[in-house]
Amino acid sequence: MKLLHSLCHVAAPAGNEAPLTEYLLNYIRQNQATWLSQPRVLSGSQFQDCIILVFGQPRTAVFAHIDSIGFTVRYGRQLVRIGGPRAEAGYRLVGEDSQGAIDCTLTVDEETGELGYEFTRDIDRGTELTFRCDFRETETTVQSCYLDNRLGVWNALRVAETLENGIIAFSCWEEHGGGSVAYLAKYIYEQYGVRQALISDITWVTEGVHAGAGVAISLRDSLIPRRAYVDRIRRLAREAGIAHQLEVEGSGGSDAKELQHGAQPWDWCFIGAPEDHVHSPNELVDKRDIASMLALYQVLLREL
Repeated sequence: MKLLHSLCHVAAPAGNEAPLTEYLLNYIRQNQATWLSQPRVLSGSQFQDCIILVFGQPRTAVFAHIDSIGFTVRYGRQLVRIGGPRAEAGYRLVGEDSQGAIDCTLTVDEETGELGYEFTRDIDRGTELTFRCDFRETETTVQSCYLDNRLGVWNALRVAETLENGIIAFSCWEEHGGGSVAYLAKYIYEQYGVRQALISDITWVTEGVHAGAGVAISLRDSLIPRRAYVDRIRRLAREAGIAHQLEVEGSGGSDAKELQHGAQPWDWCFIGAPEDHVHSPNELVDKRDIASMLALYQVLLREL
């Protein structure tokens, strides 16, 4: 879990993913020599803060968003949400502006619900604040802010270690409306002819999806993937004997929305470990679900 610990400590709210992009590029440079296959690394201004790794002769692409939720400093000590963070008075928020490091406290007006901060000074407007990271690991669980989606990124990096043929795409802005997957998907489809996708992201513990019962294969959320593709994935999971559970929701979404709404004929399926205490500083995931998530991705990238 050392890698996951490091990922969770890198602040990268939607719109300011560059620190995590730099971390990932450094990690790839330092570790790719130990991987089974050497990828072509695509990054730079053409892809903004996104990264594409191309292995061998790819048939399937994994999308993992690198951004997180957070808050933007407005005026008069007000805060505006980035994405949909849980907001409870007393949460510790951290960041940095022109005057130095920030470690402040979230405030919530009891009458209006307006968000603000308590700090020794005014913070520069436009500054991003994120939850202070308190990474906790037990024999059975990991708990931290930003497991959504640092755990999806961790999964993609672990998949890269043994990947012979496939694409891994690290995307941006997912928590606050998306926007990067559209051009990533277009590039991948036009350059490599790939049109099968797996969404390496984290879902929620619900009344029907339980911690410790295996990785969740989503049959639908606010969007509906093509059933024939999802059925292939379910068959491969059963044949491999990998613990998994099926998710059916009527709301929510992921990077898949840009694939489904795009001009290319992408198939997609969201596959991720479920977490509790969603979008808070205390996101909690069972290690058994992490293990089954990685195992299933390894099988699918070989077999699809």
